[in-house]
Amino acid sequence: MTQRVELAAVMDRLAVDGLITDYAVAVDDGDWEAYRELFTPDGRADYRSAGGIEGEVGKVAAWLEESMRLFSMRQHLIVNRRVRFGVLDQDRGDFARVQADYVNPMRLAADEGPATAPDFVCGGRYAFELLRTEDGWRVREVVVREKWRRQPGQVGSG
Repeated sequence: MTQRVELAAVMDRLAVDGLITDYAVAVDDGDWEAYRELFTPDGRADYRSAGGIEGEVGKVAAWLEESMRLFSMRQHLIVNRRVRFGVLDQDRGDFARVQADYVNPMRLAADEGPATAPDFVCGGRYAFELLRTEDGWRVREVVVREKWRRQPGQVGSG
Protein backbone atom coordinates (compact mmCIF):
# COMPACT_ATOMS: atom_id res chain seq x y z
CA MET A 1 0.00 0.00 0.00
CA THR A 2 1.13 3.47 -0.73
CA GLN A 3 1.07 6.15 1.93
CA ARG A 4 -1.77 7.88 0.07
CA VAL A 5 -3.91 4.71 0.12
CA GLU A 6 -3.08 4.09 3.77
CA LEU A 7 -4.01 7.67 4.67
CA ALA A 8 -7.31 7.35 2.78
CA ALA A 9 -8.09 4.13 4.67
CA VAL A 10 -7.36 5.81 8.00
CA MET A 11 -9.52 8.81 7.06
CA ASP A 12 -12.40 6.50 6.07
CA ARG A 13 -12.11 4.58 9.31
CA LEU A 14 -12.19 7.82 11.33
CA ALA A 15 -15.21 9.05 9.36
CA VAL A 16 -17.05 5.75 9.91
CA ASP A 17 -16.19 5.83 13.61
CA GLY A 18 -17.53 9.38 13.80
CA LEU A 19 -20.78 8.33 12.10
CA ILE A 20 -21.33 5.53 14.61
CA THR A 21 -20.65 7.94 17.48
CA ASP A 22 -23.05 10.49 15.96
CA TYR A 23 -25.69 7.75 15.80
CA ALA A 24 -25.35 7.03 19.53
CA VAL A 25 -25.35 10.72 20.47
CA ALA A 26 -28.43 11.46 18.34
CA VAL A 27 -30.40 8.69 20.06
CA ASP A 28 -29.13 9.58 23.54
CA ASP A 29 -29.89 13.28 23.07
CA GLY A 30 -33.23 12.69 21.34
CA ASP A 31 -32.09 14.65 18.28
CA TRP A 32 -34.32 12.90 15.75
CA GLU A 33 -33.55 15.30 12.92
CA ALA A 34 -29.83 14.56 13.32
CA TYR A 35 -30.70 10.85 13.49
CA ARG A 36 -32.53 11.05 10.15
CA GLU A 37 -29.64 12.92 8.53
CA LEU A 38 -27.23 10.08 9.38
CA PHE A 39 -29.05 7.80 6.92
CA THR A 40 -29.15 7.52 3.14
CA PRO A 41 -32.48 8.58 1.57
CA ASP A 42 -33.50 4.90 1.39
CA GLY A 43 -32.10 4.13 4.84
CA ARG A 44 -33.73 1.55 7.09
CA ALA A 45 -33.53 0.52 10.72
CA ASP A 46 -34.59 -2.67 12.46
CA TYR A 47 -35.21 -2.58 16.23
CA ARG A 48 -37.48 -5.64 16.37
CA SER A 49 -35.14 -7.72 18.58
CA ALA A 50 -35.41 -4.96 21.21
CA GLY A 51 -39.22 -4.87 21.05
CA GLY A 52 -39.34 -2.17 18.39
CA ILE A 53 -40.19 -1.83 14.74
CA GLU A 54 -38.46 -2.14 11.36
CA GLY A 55 -38.82 0.23 8.44
CA GLU A 56 -37.67 3.32 6.64
CA VAL A 57 -35.75 5.83 8.74
CA GLY A 58 -38.53 8.44 9.02
CA LYS A 59 -41.00 5.91 10.40
CA VAL A 60 -38.44 4.45 12.79
CA ALA A 61 -37.29 7.90 13.98
CA ALA A 62 -40.91 8.82 14.80
CA TRP A 63 -41.29 5.55 16.75
CA LEU A 64 -38.01 6.16 18.61
CA GLU A 65 -39.04 9.72 19.47
CA GLU A 66 -42.24 8.45 21.05
CA SER A 67 -40.83 5.39 22.80
CA MET A 68 -37.69 7.09 24.16
CA ARG A 69 -39.86 9.55 26.10
CA LEU A 70 -40.11 6.77 28.69
CA PHE A 71 -36.48 7.43 29.61
CA SER A 72 -35.10 10.65 31.09
CA MET A 73 -31.51 9.46 30.59
CA ARG A 74 -29.95 7.34 27.85
CA GLN A 75 -26.27 6.64 27.33
CA HIS A 76 -25.21 4.32 24.52
CA LEU A 77 -21.74 2.90 24.92
CA ILE A 78 -20.71 1.44 21.55
CA VAL A 79 -17.54 -0.66 21.64
CA ASN A 80 -15.67 -3.43 19.82
CA ARG A 81 -16.25 -1.82 16.44
CA ARG A 82 -15.28 -4.12 13.59
CA VAL A 83 -15.17 -2.25 10.28
CA ARG A 84 -14.96 -3.98 6.89
CA PHE A 85 -14.74 -1.96 3.68
CA GLY A 86 -15.80 -3.17 0.26
CA VAL A 87 -17.42 -2.15 -3.01
CA LEU A 88 -20.91 -3.22 -4.01
CA ASP A 89 -21.70 -4.49 -7.50
CA GLN A 90 -22.93 -1.67 -9.73
CA ASP A 91 -22.31 0.83 -6.95
CA ARG A 92 -20.33 3.98 -7.63
CA GLY A 93 -19.61 4.59 -3.96
CA ASP A 94 -17.80 2.68 -1.31
CA PHE A 95 -19.51 0.32 1.08
CA ALA A 96 -18.74 -0.65 4.67
CA ARG A 97 -20.11 -3.07 7.23
CA VAL A 98 -19.69 -2.29 10.90
CA GLN A 99 -20.37 -4.71 13.71
CA ALA A 100 -20.37 -3.06 17.11
CA ASP A 101 -21.39 -4.15 20.59
CA TYR A 102 -23.41 -1.84 22.81
CA VAL A 103 -24.41 -1.39 26.42
CA ASN A 104 -27.26 1.04 26.95
CA PRO A 105 -28.07 2.16 30.51
CA MET A 106 -31.24 4.23 30.82
CA ARG A 107 -33.25 5.80 33.62
CA LEU A 108 -37.04 5.83 33.52
CA ALA A 109 -38.61 9.27 33.22
CA ALA A 110 -40.76 8.56 36.27
CA ASP A 111 -37.61 8.68 38.40
CA GLU A 112 -37.51 12.33 39.45
CA GLY A 113 -35.01 14.03 41.68
CA PRO A 114 -31.22 13.94 41.69
CA ALA A 115 -29.37 11.77 39.19
CA THR A 116 -29.33 8.13 40.16
CA ALA A 117 -28.02 4.93 38.69
CA PRO A 118 -29.90 3.62 35.65
CA ASP A 119 -32.79 1.28 36.32
CA PHE A 120 -32.96 -0.24 32.84
CA VAL A 121 -29.90 -1.62 31.03
CA CYS A 122 -29.69 -3.57 27.80
CA GLY A 123 -26.88 -4.82 25.62
CA GLY A 124 -26.34 -6.39 22.26
CA ARG A 125 -24.81 -5.87 18.86
CA TYR A 126 -25.43 -3.45 16.02
CA ALA A 127 -24.94 -4.44 12.39
CA PHE A 128 -24.51 -1.31 10.24
CA GLU A 129 -24.33 -1.15 6.46
CA LEU A 130 -22.84 2.16 5.34
CA LEU A 131 -22.43 3.90 1.99
CA ARG A 132 -20.13 6.73 1.04
CA THR A 133 -22.27 9.50 -0.42
CA GLU A 134 -21.58 13.00 -1.69
CA ASP A 135 -22.27 14.11 1.89
CA GLY A 136 -19.89 11.56 3.41
CA TRP A 137 -20.56 8.18 4.99
CA ARG A 138 -24.22 7.45 5.74
CA VAL A 139 -26.15 4.55 7.26
CA ARG A 140 -28.04 2.51 4.68
CA GLU A 141 -29.24 0.02 7.28
CA VAL A 142 -28.86 -0.70 10.97
CA VAL A 143 -30.07 -3.88 12.63
CA VAL A 144 -30.17 -4.07 16.43
CA ARG A 145 -29.63 -7.50 17.94
CA GLU A 146 -30.44 -7.16 21.63
CA LYS A 147 -28.81 -9.97 23.62
CA TRP A 148 -29.88 -9.13 27.17
CA ARG A 149 -31.67 -6.62 29.36
CA ARG A 150 -32.17 -5.85 33.03
CA GLN A 151 -35.38 -4.09 33.97
CA PRO A 152 -36.59 -2.50 37.21
CA GLY A 153 -37.07 -5.11 39.91
CA GLN A 154 -34.83 -7.70 38.30
CA VAL A 155 -31.85 -9.08 40.16
CA GLY A 156 -28.70 -9.90 38.23
CA SER A 157 -27.96 -9.16 34.59
CA GLY A 158 -30.30 -11.41 32.64
